[in-house]
Amino acid sequence: MNTKEYISSGIIESYILGLASPEEAGILECVIKNNAEVREAFEAAQKTLEDLATVSAVKPPSDLKDKIWNKIQQEQTAKKITPIIELPKEEEKIENKQIYSWKKYTIAASFLFLLSIAGNLFWLNNQSKTNDEMGKLKNEMHSQNLVLEKMTQKMDMFSNPDMQLVVLNGVDKHPNAKAMVFWDKKTKEVYLNAENLPKAPDGLQYQLWAIINGKPISAGMYSDDKDSKVALSNIPNAEVFAITLEKQGGSEVPTMENMYVMGKI
Repeated sequence: MNTKEYISSGIIESYILGLASPEEAGILECVIKNNAEVREAFEAAQKTLEDLATVSAVKPPSDLKDKIWNKIQQEQTAKKITPIIELPKEEEKIENKQIYSWKKYTIAASFLFLLSIAGNLFWLNNQSKTNDEMGKLKNEMHSQNLVLEKMTQKMDMFSNPDMQLVVLNGVDKHPNAKAMVFWDKKTKEVYLNAENLPKAPDGLQYQLWAIINGKPISAGMYSDDKDSKVALSNIPNAEVFAITLEKQGGSEVPTMENMYVMGKI
């Protein structure tokens, strides 16, 4: 196996992710010390994974902890505080005190009834606010779970030895743009991660191109729902991948002035 085949075998990515066996790790560490090309590939892969982790990281809302803690305290307080109304003792059944006794019970019953109404109104109002807060928390957690799921899927692709990673860097007009192509060496399917590209304006769409023998071939149209999980096309061979911004639905030839990123294989 020559140096290029060794680099494209996926052992570097497996090592960085902690998936390489002790034997594979030992061999790679030895090769890195003695082979400048492998060392450069290792450093590039390490930076790419760090960039991916940084881009995909999601900071929890600053008030998430306070919301959860307040909810717990409210539930505990609701369980501990139970209004206790001590009913007046029954008056002695003396005929000349019966009227006074009935007045006391009537007042107590009225007080209990009003207290019950007030408690129910307070509970309903508090329950409505709690439900709103819980709904927001659920939405936030759902969004974070989607991001985590997407991140896990990308890491699975990184660790797949059949996947070849091609990093696409920004051209002169878009130096901060970046994208990654995952090219399955067995099925020849091409997947694209383009989260670092600016959002495409209405009516426009990013198009991936494969350069074969100097000729650009369309490698599929990109959309957010396809990112890293839906193959854009099947490309048997390529020398370079590039992305341009085209009209919705794509173009037969790339608009060179609208090129954002490019990467050699």
